[in-house]
This record gives sequence, C-alpha cells and structure tokens, in this order.
Amino acid sequence: MQRSASAKCVVLGVTGGIAAYKAVELCRRLVDAGAHVVPVMTADATRFVGEVTFSALASEPVQRSLWDESDPIPHTRLGQSADVIVVAPATARFIGAYAHGLSDDLLSATVLATRAPVVVCPAMHTEMWEHPAVQENLATLRRRGVHVVDPAEGRLAGGDVGTGRLADVDDIVGVVLSVLSGADAPARDDFRGRRVLVSAGGTREPIDAVRVITNRSSGKQGHAVAEAAARRGADVVLVTTTDRRPPPGVTVVAVETAASMEHAMLAEAEHADVIIMAAAVADFRPKVRAAAKLAKSEGVPDVVLEPTSDILAELGRRRRPGQVLVGFAAETGDVTERARAKLASKGIDLIVANDVSAAGVGFDHDTNAVSILGADGSRRDVGLTSKEAVAEAVLDAVVALGGPPAADSSRTRRAK
Repeated sequence: MQRSASAKCVVLGVTGGIAAYKAVELCRRLVDAGAHVVPVMTADATRFVGEVTFSALASEPVQRSLWDESDPIPHTRLGQSADVIVVAPATARFIGAYAHGLSDDLLSATVLATRAPVVVCPAMHTEMWEHPAVQENLATLRRRGVHVVDPAEGRLAGGDVGTGRLADVDDIVGVVLSVLSGADAPARDDFRGRRVLVSAGGTREPIDAVRVITNRSSGKQGHAVAEAAARRGADVVLVTTTDRRPPPGVTVVAVETAASMEHAMLAEAEHADVIIMAAAVADFRPKVRAAAKLAKSEGVPDVVLEPTSDILAELGRRRRPGQVLVGFAAETGDVTERARAKLASKGIDLIVANDVSAAGVGFDHDTNAVSILGADGSRRDVGLTSKEAVAEAVLDAVVALGGPPAADSSRTRRAK
C-alpha cells in the first residue's frame, strides 16, 4: 500500500502475550483514523495471533526479522520513518530489554533505533506487573520520555482478577493520536488562572424505567477539550454523561438528562471564564415517563415528546461581560449555514461545526473535521485529524479572540 504524504506512520509492535489479540482491533482503529500502520511482530507474538490477520488489516505486511527482509537494516528504516511507535501488548521481557538497551529482534532494535516518540502498553499478570523489577524498568522508561499506558484492572488469563490487562483500545488510540497531533507537547500556560467549563456526551431522556432517547455521542471530543484545557493550565470542570475515564486534574460532574446537565452547567457557569458546550443535548424528551417498563405485548406506546431547554442559548443570555462562550453544531447538509444561524441566535462567540455524515467525522470516531466560526465573521477549517488536535484548535480560537480574562480571585466556587 502506498503511503500518502499526509498519513502519519505508526509502527505497531506486538509482543508475545495473550492480549496480542486486542492489538488486531488497535491496528484497525489506527488505520481508520488515517494512520499508515506498519506491524512488527515478535516470534512469540505469532503464537497468539497469525501474521495474516495483521497483514490484511494494516497498511503494510507484517515484519518480523532483522535478517529475512530485503532491506539489510530494517530496524533503522522503521525507526527513521516512524512518527510514533506503539507496543501493545508490551510484555515484561520487552520492557526489561528496552529499559536496558538490549536488542535481539526487530522490534527491540527498532525502538532503540528511533527518535520518534514511543508508547508502551504493558499487559501481564498482576504479580508480574507489581514486581519491583518491572516497576523499576517502567520508571526508567518514563524518565526517558517514553509514554506508558498503564494496564487496567479486570479479568486476566486463567480467570484471576487484578491489575494487568491491556488498557482499553479507546485509551491507547487516544494516547497515540495525541502524540501524533503534538498534543502531548509541553503544556502552554495560556489558560493559567482561567476557569474553563466543558460539557460532553449525549444526554439520555427516559421513556420508561428501562428505555431512553439518546444519540451516538461518545463524549470523546468534550473530554479531549477538557484534557487540553487542563494541560494548558486551566482549572477545568467537566459536566459529562459518559463513564469515560476522567482527564487528569479535571473536576467531573456526572449527569444524565438534559435537565440535569442544564442545572449543572448553569450552576458552574457563574464561576467560569470560558464555557465550551461540546455535549450533544437531546432536543426532545418524553413528556411523561412511565414508572415501570412498558410491555411489548401492550402494543406501541403513545410517547408524546416535548422540547428540552436550550442550554447554550440560556448560557448566552446569562453570561457576564468578558465570559467566552463556545458551542458545537453537529450537522448534515448545509453545515456552515446552519452553524452560522445558531451562532447568531444563541449569542455566543464561537461555534464548532462538523458534518457528521462525512467519513471519520464526529460521533463514534477518534477523528474529527470541523469549521470554527466566529461571531466576528472569522473561520478556521480543521481537516480530518484527531479529536485531541481539534481540541487544541478550539482553545487556540478562544485565545485568538483575545483570551478570557484572568479569573477573579474574589470569586469563590465549589472546592475540587
């Protein structure tokens, strides 16, 4: 497969652990995100997953050997061409070899022959994960700037439960895309002393005790905005409907319905310098919620809908001077015209519009493509990229407005 000029090269290293099967999904997701994925498998990895599987899904066939390739120095070529190297799963043996600079196969030689960022995703049994030697080796890698995606807690091979299972593919993809977008660069302090309020996820409006009206929003974009703002020094509150792992250093307020989100947003807005409404709020809800589950045998229920509150418009009406307000518009059809109409009607500064019918954009994706429209007539188009990169672009647009005023130390708010 020919690599496009814009595609980032991801070398995907797969080592010999039972979690190797999860690397298949990781490979597919990275390709779907627009990366040029080159799989490198150790000999032990092939005991768990066949080469053909990765070769069929990746951008190039699997590479395994330092000696069998037509290229006499494959590790150097891979190391130099990579924009990022991700090893998932990373066994204790690989981690130890990498930490001590040992290379006896293509993958270990490649990570030593690169100046690209490296993401290591450990997966092993709890006793191995907690062993001092493993932890010391990981500490060494972290000191050298290697990104380590810690394993999750859950069911392990053999039926045990504990820490050591490979991190969720969503989390690994997010880290890789963040590294590729440069979002993990040393944090700028342009939001230091500012209070940023972000909403995320799709609201769920109950029909009965079991069923809800909702949408396909994953909350990934809102969470990415919150994390980026925190990295840039902001004091961040994230009002979210999702159970995604909260970004580091962010205060999370969990909500479910449009009404509960409205209550939380209006309460927190009083203390915010910047409000970014990235949530996908339901436009309608059942007028009456059935107390019990509606039985299918009773026929189609007569569900009457009523409009929910327009949270963004209410925030626009209530905002104080100097407060920056940003909305999101997930649209189809004439996206720009619809977004500009919302921008004008809701009294906000910026609106981030995307065409959710386009491939790789919006809901259910790790990527997005948006147009950031300003009330002053400005426009910035952000092509298909990671949601982390879109988050940075949105914050850059806030700064371009002149930036929010520094938080007034005399104002008080709920303690973290």
